[in-house]
Amino acid sequence: MSNILQAFINIVNNYQINITKVTNENNRANNMGEGLETYIKEAFSNTLLESDKKKKKQKFRNYFSYEGSKTRIPDLILKNGDAIEIKKTEALGDLQLNSSHPKAILYSSQNISDECRNCEAKAWIKKDILYTMGHIPKKSKNLKSLWFVYGTCYAANEDIYQDVVNEIKDTLKTTNTLQIDIDCKELGKVKNIDSLKITYLRIRGMWVIKHPSKVFDDLYKQTDEVFSLIAIIPLEKYNTFPKEDRDNIESNKSITITDEEISNPNNAAKILKIKLLIFEIK
Repeated sequence: MSNILQAFINIVNNYQINITKVTNENNRANNMGEGLETYIKEAFSNTLLESDKKKKKQKFRNYFSYEGSKTRIPDLILKNGDAIEIKKTEALGDLQLNSSHPKAILYSSQNISDECRNCEAKAWIKKDILYTMGHIPKKSKNLKSLWFVYGTCYAANEDIYQDVVNEIKDTLKTTNTLQIDIDCKELGKVKNIDSLKITYLRIRGMWVIKHPSKVFDDLYKQTDEVFSLIAIIPLEKYNTFPKEDRDNIESNKSITITDEEISNPNNAAKILKIKLLIFEIK
């Protein structure tokens, strides 16, 4: 079973190819986001140096129980492991999450596909979710930085976001001039707009969250590195990984590992203890 520590060390050990890997994938697929997703899959399945497509696909099937869709979270699920959501940005600004609010934990009861919900032999209820964010500047088209951040370090609990959705829906119900249907997965629908009653307006949410380089700039400031790799892992989660994987990370002199404290997303007055992993090429 793969995990973030194995992916991290795979990237570190093969950093000389990671600058061009995403660009090459993009040239072939004409989609830089797809190139980044392939790169992440290869990092977790230890196939960064595998050139045989058949062997690579087999490895993907061995390591992942779900390779997601373009419209719903998550992008990947490791077999008996974490869910992974991949985001590509051309600038270190806000991240567009579209209609899916930030998630601390991925639950099978959430708005995910049936294929995702039933992707493993044993039914699952919840999974830790790892946000993976690659920065590929528009002008250079090279992978500049890659952040791995666990949802519990980045997002509040489910009810925080759902309360906002419910309040918006309750507000929409108070209108006396529009016929609004809120019994839907979106925020609502304005129905029967024209005299023929054949037009309706969908009211959709667009969730946005700050890039981790802004949220955690007290832990790591991105400057002019050729490439930087950063992971923020809850200490409790870090200690559950196999000792062999922890030893491999901790014995690598090119990786900086520190114990840090961050604000709890549910209560900024409280802290979460984390492991901060940093690898950079200047």
